[in-house]
Amino acid sequence: MSRLTHLDDSGKVRMVDVSDKKGSARTAVAAGSLTCLVATLEQVRSGNSPKGAVIATAELAGIMAAKRTADLIPLCHPLPLTKAAVRIEPDDALPGFRVEAEVRTNGVTGVEMEALTAVSVACLALFDMLKAIDRSMVIGGIEVRSKTGGKSGDWHRSGTS
Repeated sequence: MSRLTHLDDSGKVRMVDVSDKKGSARTAVAAGSLTCLVATLEQVRSGNSPKGAVIATAELAGIMAAKRTADLIPLCHPLPLTKAAVRIEPDDALPGFRVEAEVRTNGVTGVEMEALTAVSVACLALFDMLKAIDRSMVIGGIEVRSKTGGKSGDWHRSGTS
């Protein structure tokens, strides 16, 4: 097992020095879900939720969160993102919403945390906008699906494309 990169030799917390790393195109895709009552899903689909454009607002919240990841996660490097996209799809099988984020940069460190933050905040925004009509909602399954670029190369979670 490799040593933890956010600790120095004496065990003190530090931000990893990436100044000597070579930049590359990097992408990360993360996903998660929000399960809810069938009636909640139908209310969103019909456009009758009390807080308006639920999906569009949550997608925007996710994009904004990706851009602010370094402000939220203490040792993340602030990155110039070249893409942050969030897609939320209703899913009858859950029932609920599938949330996916894709984040890109050209830089010296990966964007997995930005993609995870985008999905997490999009799910939280969905929850916030729907809690008045459904207190039983559950956020779950938040994971990195894939990443490309960097020294460690490409990685894809088994069972995902």
